Amino acid sequence: MAKTLYDKLWDAHLVAQREDGTSLLYIDRQLIHEVTSPQAFEGLKLNGRKLWRRSASKATPDHNVPTLDREKGLSGIEDKVAKLQVTTLDENCKEFEIEQFDILDKRQGIVHVVGPEQGITLPGMTVVCGDSHTSTHGALGALAMGIGTSEVEHVLATQCLVATKQKNMRINLNGALPEGVFAKDLTLTIIGKIGTAGGTGYAIEYSGDCISDLSMEGRMTVCNMAIEAGSRAGMIAFDETTMTYVKGRPYSPKDSEWDMAINQWKNLYSDPEANFDKEIQIDVSNLKPQVTWGTSPEMVIDIDSAIPPPRNESEKLALDYMGLHEGMKIEDIKLDQIFIGSCTNSRIEDLRVASSIVKGNKVSRNIKRAIVVPGSGLVDQQAKKEGLDQIFTEAGFEWRSPGCSMCLGMNPDQISEGQHCASTSNRNFEGRQGYKGRTHLVSPATAAASALSGNFVDPRGTSI
Repeated sequence: MAKTLYDKLWDAHLVAQREDGTSLLYIDRQLIHEVTSPQAFEGLKLNGRKLWRRSASKATPDHNVPTLDREKGLSGIEDKVAKLQVTTLDENCKEFEIEQFDILDKRQGIVHVVGPEQGITLPGMTVVCGDSHTSTHGALGALAMGIGTSEVEHVLATQCLVATKQKNMRINLNGALPEGVFAKDLTLTIIGKIGTAGGTGYAIEYSGDCISDLSMEGRMTVCNMAIEAGSRAGMIAFDETTMTYVKGRPYSPKDSEWDMAINQWKNLYSDPEANFDKEIQIDVSNLKPQVTWGTSPEMVIDIDSAIPPPRNESEKLALDYMGLHEGMKIEDIKLDQIFIGSCTNSRIEDLRVASSIVKGNKVSRNIKRAIVVPGSGLVDQQAKKEGLDQIFTEAGFEWRSPGCSMCLGMNPDQISEGQHCASTSNRNFEGRQGYKGRTHLVSPATAAASALSGNFVDPRGTSI
């Protein structure tokens, strides 16, 4: 029987299934951070439970870590709640003997950057984390899902997850991305087309010539935002690009185990005759850089367009919140802050693209703050080796230490009330980056070009 990639991953990990469709899935890897884990560990302690498989869990703090004065470690965290969360993660990992890349570890970083980077996430795995953007890891041919705190505890104790199988959706992306258009523009286009509920109830597989041509960094950007299209899981079939990326990473299989793994991974694709419940076709050859104008990722348009008439009450409220109006050109929006980072766009490829635009230029005077936050300590190291940090700082950007930073307004890196921010993150909800802050989602290229002008600028034609 022909199977989709999702079917293959699901069936390979299915432990049991009830008549009502509720299933028990075996989980190969759980990634842990400081925000959604304290209650889970406390539950284990209260009930006297041990870990089912200690080696299956890896941890790193990311949401609440400061991006300044990192060398101070825990003493550099001023917020009491944040400090308690990071300290508690340290204590829990020590007590339960879970390997952690702590705040002073050179490998520390955003959990969705660190997992693939270290080879902790591998093709064919089931991967969970108490974070909605766990879908990122599906780019490696894995089934990856965000889970809640009670589920974090359940996986720690049983190595299994109670879940219901989703339907299958395939989004075929054909053609070549035009110059100056990137994976972030691609995934925003998808969300704009199908809506933030378009993938609800489906596991999404991304395929087509465009996907095959993307780097692993680009594929992770696309899968990262599957959740913003309503799906818990986005995935891409294993291929030569996947193999090249995974080979030689610290936790990847070695020697004979590598050969055995390849023999398994090469089957991680949808069979030609596999049935999908829904298929969507998108020709990418004429795509343009994208900018969100509202308070949901689906409120997105081409950078050279004007804000459309509101179609419903939600869009009317969004315009009011953002301080914008129908017919206003995107390029006329004045910016206050620039954020290049997050689990969506903080990898070395993202920083290289942005720095190539910034090099030899200066941040506009009306930009109050522009920051670059690498996704991990290793990304930070590589960027400094290439001199990217100097390019950014000479242009007027602030170079920060790894963490989620301005993505979610949970740490000191926030925008102020009424400010507009060009952000490479994944959500533009009300207050997402700070109280009454106004977030516009863009690619690293668009963020960099816009930083130089002080308003949104089409990055095409700049030296990339």
